Amino acid sequence: MVMMKPISTFKHSVAALWVTWLFSLPLGAEEAALLEALKGAEPMEAGRIETELTTLWSRSGSAAMDFLLKRGRDAIDVNDWPKAIEHLTALTDHAPDFAEGYHARAIAYFRSERIGPAMADLERALELNPNNFGALRGVATVWEALGNSKRAHAAYGMVLDLHPNDEEAQKGHERTRLAAFGQAL
Repeated sequence: MVMMKPISTFKHSVAALWVTWLFSLPLGAEEAALLEALKGAEPMEAGRIETELTTLWSRSGSAAMDFLLKRGRDAIDVNDWPKAIEHLTALTDHAPDFAEGYHARAIAYFRSERIGPAMADLERALELNPNNFGALRGVATVWEALGNSKRAHAAYGMVLDLHPNDEEAQKGHERTRLAAFGQAL
């Protein structure tokens, strides 16, 4: 008689093999594999993949720069915008090709109602990493805050192209569709 593994054990084994394979890839290939998996993921799996991508994008290659990113994010978490901007400006000064530094600083700028600098940082983050759906969501949020529902709708759509399960983008896409194009009859 053949013994079969329970399905849940099998799923965990497959997931473990996938993760092992994923971390053996070069960073560009790792990002590409995660982005591809994100497009077809179920909502619960999408959250895990989003976390993996955010973790990947948060690695600058320098412990000192990663520390500045952490300090900036910690300041954002407690609404200390000047301190966040200070840490994240130091980060972008010392690591000008690190997209996540600009993305994080854009959040601090936006929350401190400095829309122009926020949009400039989001644009720079997307120049460096066009797959950063968080920065794209930030662009959509800025356009929506400025009352440009059509541009916000387009930007939320770009987020959903990369991350179909992004709940915030789904809601924003629907909200801006109604604002830009009205209710369908």
